[in-house]
Amino acid sequence: MQLDRLKSILNQFPRQRIAVLGDFFLDKYLEIDPALAEPSLETGRVAHQVIGVRRSPGAAGTVVNNLAALGTGQLHAVGAVGDDGEAFDLCQGLNRLGCSTDSLLRCPELLTPTYLKPCDANVVGLAGEHSRYDTKNRRPTPTAIVERICDELEQILPKVDALIVMDQVELPDCGVVTAAVRNRLAELALKYPKVLFWADSRRFIRLYRNVMIKANQFEAVHRLNPAVGEEVSLEELREVVPQLRSEMAATVFVTCAERGILTSDPEVTLVAGVKVTGPIDPTGAGDSATAGAVLSLASGATPAEAALVANLVASTTVRQLGTTGTASPAQVCDALAEWTRQQAG
Repeated sequence: MQLDRLKSILNQFPRQRIAVLGDFFLDKYLEIDPALAEPSLETGRVAHQVIGVRRSPGAAGTVVNNLAALGTGQLHAVGAVGDDGEAFDLCQGLNRLGCSTDSLLRCPELLTPTYLKPCDANVVGLAGEHSRYDTKNRRPTPTAIVERICDELEQILPKVDALIVMDQVELPDCGVVTAAVRNRLAELALKYPKVLFWADSRRFIRLYRNVMIKANQFEAVHRLNPAVGEEVSLEELREVVPQLRSEMAATVFVTCAERGILTSDPEVTLVAGVKVTGPIDPTGAGDSATAGAVLSLASGATPAEAALVANLVASTTVRQLGTTGTASPAQVCDALAEWTRQQAG
């Protein structure tokens, strides 16, 4: 890809109207100063002292954050959260990104999913993070809420160019994207052919139909608990991608870490990634790739071009340690220059 072509795609991003459906989490970082630790008078245990709190939208919210950084024209959050303080913080964070939360239902029956992340204030990156505390809904989402989510989808789809589905919760039917919602999405994708439908799911990617999907290399072959450093061979993935393409009846993207992204259309193609040296933080890399790919496709890019933009965005975000990074259009252009040099060498 030449720089002029990339810029022509990026220049279309402010025209795009994107809705994100799925599991919106609150990422809440507690910044702790270990030097201030003191024993609790009541229990004698260590009382860690918090000197700062950072809050940001996570999970589906990470995609919104990346879409905003890339200059998306309109953003809409669709889903359901609790009616609690975490929901207030989450909606505030989304609104600051320019994302409408009118379709993010506030439901007293639910907890707002939250990742509580204590971390040492003076240690950068993953090394400073303590054990995480997760708040999730562990009971099936009530049918009445599922029906309301589907109603919100029907109302928002005529107003957008693309719908990104972020299926984060691994317990069956305990998140926003239940089996009933997936079935409805398959119908809506046919009803609204001008809208680009894209799905990303940790556990249920093979249950989608009629929508584009992004799977990582392990999700593509249904390998649920890969070992550290493990990878799926490109030969195996090249065999799986056409099968997924047939099952989905839509274009398939498979991320292969630093090797790049395989796309199914018009034929199975590996689009090389950017080789990144030095320390990296892969948190949210897949979400940033989703943002780059969907915006590019909505802006007229081919699947291979969209895969390259996804690689460029992800190569930028993984260099940002201790946070879920984002990429600006200018950084994407810089990444293209780096990628071009690597391909020439």
